[in-house]
Amino acid sequence: MNEQKILNLLGMAQRAGRVASGDFAVTKAVQGRKARLLLVAADASEDTRKRYRQMAADASIELFYLGDRELLGHCIGKDFRAAVAVLDAGFANAIAKHCRSDSDTGVD
Repeated sequence: MNEQKILNLLGMAQRAGRVASGDFAVTKAVQGRKARLLLVAADASEDTRKRYRQMAADASIELFYLGDRELLGHCIGKDFRAAVAVLDAGFANAIAKHCRSDSDTGVD
């Protein structure tokens, strides 16, 4: 399943220090134009999803919905995470490629 590949790539990006997680860090990365890709938990609240959707549109970066908050946090070795920003273009491109081909993953 492509979701497992996405989670593996996200874990590698975290170990490489190329991920921002948590509301403050993700917001800062997106607004500072350092984020290359935004991943939002599918079970995040509608207000949270709307806010990140708008942030991604303003920064002209792709946004995908992936798993739930527990899964998103677990794959980067953290607690629950509603959103994760990928800071590296290489990791972002690889993850986006798998997200686009995964029929279970939502895209905005």
